Amino acid sequence: MNFDIAHIRQIDYIVNMKIWINLKVVKMARVDLARRAQIGLGRRAKSRSQLMQAARALLSTRAADAITVDDVTNQAEVAKGTFYLHFRNLDDLRAAIAEELTCEFDELLQPHRAGIADPVERIATGCTAFIAQALRDPAWGGLTARGIWAFPPVARAVHVRLSEDLHHAIQQGRLASVTAEVGLDIVVGVVLQAMRSAGEQQLSSQDVPAIVSAVLRALGLTAHEADQIVRRISGPAHPR
Repeated sequence: MNFDIAHIRQIDYIVNMKIWINLKVVKMARVDLARRAQIGLGRRAKSRSQLMQAARALLSTRAADAITVDDVTNQAEVAKGTFYLHFRNLDDLRAAIAEELTCEFDELLQPHRAGIADPVERIATGCTAFIAQALRDPAWGGLTARGIWAFPPVARAVHVRLSEDLHHAIQQGRLASVTAEVGLDIVVGVVLQAMRSAGEQQLSSQDVPAIVSAVLRALGLTAHEADQIVRRISGPAHPR
């Protein structure tokens, strides 16, 4: 069979078009698969966030051992099977919340502590920051106040940071009347109660300076020194 130039060109054009179409189809398929994967990841992240937020809301008002998987999924408005796509069990969920809370504590405290050399002022600043955050976000205050001892990693983080400041203050002779262990109980006990009250909307920002001053006096400072420290930190740390 003989082909002239026109036929050859026509065949060449058809072949090239088929190649172009096939490449286009492959490219579109790849884009479609990538888009589907992206959508899937987005949905997965959303459902995990829903479960985390639901659990946090429940833990802000109820004891950790009183919450079931059904409680969490009902609160999150997702199927029960969705829970097990993200978490093996409730302990796994609580560990994720503990990690999240620990990060939040660092993010909350570090900006306030940066550049403060006085360990007593660091303690006062931390107390103020936690109570102020509970006033801004009552659900967070309730979660932290109720759940801090239910999450060992969170409790350890608080213990390490506070104990360090207490030991430094004692070494400087600032808190001669208490040990670090007693000081830890005083600070944590008062602050958690204040956060619980804030979570129940029974506390206002005007109460915070008096609470922090009372903590410092309980640690051994004079009323005058405690009030001076509170006045120095009250402006930037309190909610408006």
